[in-house]
Amino acid sequence: MRTLHVLKRSARLILAFTIAASMALASESAFADGGDGGGGGGNNNGDNNFFPPVAGVDVNTAGVLKVQTVDARLDRQRMNQARMRVDANDVMRPSELRKVSLNRLEDAVAERIASGSAITDDLVATAGLTSIDYVFFYPESGDIVVAGPAEGYAADSTGRMVGISTGRPSVLLEDLIVALRAYAPESPGTPVISVSIDPTQQGLQRMQQYLASLGGRAGRGDTARLVRGLKQNLGLQTVTIAGVPPATHFARVLVEADYRMKLIGIGLEQLPLPFKGYVSRTTPQSAAGAMQRWYFQPNYDGVSVSEDRFAMRISQHGVELVGEGERVGPDGQRAANGKGNRASQAFCHEFTSKYSQIASRVRVFAELQQLIDLAIAAAYIHQQDFYSQADWSMSLLGDESKLPVQTYAAPQQVETAVNAIWRGNTLMTPLGGGVSVQPRVALRSDRIDVDADGSNAAMMKRAGPQSLPEGAWWWD
Repeated sequence: MRTLHVLKRSARLILAFTIAASMALASESAFADGGDGGGGGGNNNGDNNFFPPVAGVDVNTAGVLKVQTVDARLDRQRMNQARMRVDANDVMRPSELRKVSLNRLEDAVAERIASGSAITDDLVATAGLTSIDYVFFYPESGDIVVAGPAEGYAADSTGRMVGISTGRPSVLLEDLIVALRAYAPESPGTPVISVSIDPTQQGLQRMQQYLASLGGRAGRGDTARLVRGLKQNLGLQTVTIAGVPPATHFARVLVEADYRMKLIGIGLEQLPLPFKGYVSRTTPQSAAGAMQRWYFQPNYDGVSVSEDRFAMRISQHGVELVGEGERVGPDGQRAANGKGNRASQAFCHEFTSKYSQIASRVRVFAELQQLIDLAIAAAYIHQQDFYSQADWSMSLLGDESKLPVQTYAAPQQVETAVNAIWRGNTLMTPLGGGVSVQPRVALRSDRIDVDADGSNAAMMKRAGPQSLPEGAWWWD
């Protein structure tokens, strides 16, 4: 069923749709100033002054979601102050490989709570980790450890912890907790962590009726009216979250990453690097008839393990953007229509191939990559049953009543945003999509590599927890 209407003018009208969405800030959280999970564009000029303008997110009392920006000069001042604390504080020093014992981390958090004290920044920022590269299990001491590069950190203007050298987001304790709870001890573990933002069937049906009512009579002077009509008839889009609690920072990042990707695709947000969005690639032929659906998934081919399975490495931190085509009938029903057109495939390929560059410039995509790695690490801990081997029940980190992380407004509906570009008489339909993460796929026997040369085990043995002082929970 054709969903596009030919107008009488000589130009083609290509209208692309996406959502404008985000989540509210936490108001009653154990984690100081939960932050915004946003990201902005900017350049790393190589002088350790990487402070991209923060593109955060906010929500008003009516639930309308929007992007907000913050003057990057405020972040420069904060980061310069944080650098002055590096020599006086070991946790602020950069490390190529910092190890964090999850068991001992829980003890440190429990001690703060028992004393009635706030959770300190070193705990909030997980000792400054900016990536999860390894999972280790030390059977002698029972320590379950995550490890990766680390650096000094500071809260930016939104309250979000970021590295003071690279500007990369710090791994947040609350995100780590959400991942661990998804694969908690004595639980089956979640099969998929996902978010999808989609127009409703009723909205698509109203859109089709509106398009039919135009009767082919529209021109360039009608663009603003068409955009208003399409936005009004499509109405609010639905947010669906699975695998993690919707009222968490973890879920918030998934939604924002999906949202920002769509804005980039339809030309409503520009990346701070050479990049062609979907709309700029479309032709009258490629735009005809189908709605494009895009979603993120992990690159599942990047995990290696030691022969005894006590050391796991995530060697490829890849994120893929995948496209699908759909057709929309007059009743608003959606049906699959292949892998998408050439413009969609090219957009997905470039986004995937440049993902690491994009993540270095737009923070939310670095956060998405972190969350995928956290989920894979948590799934591995669960798969290997390190919990029972360590005799660790995660009694505090796993208990929402003792340590709440569900402190954000859960997104349910978002506004439709519309971009219009004249290229003839063809009207392109809305965009859907999301994020789909199945961590266990990365751990299947046909995908995982056994580290025969012992490099994972060597990294594990390079420094262990045996001689840690009392109360210590991280080491280099």
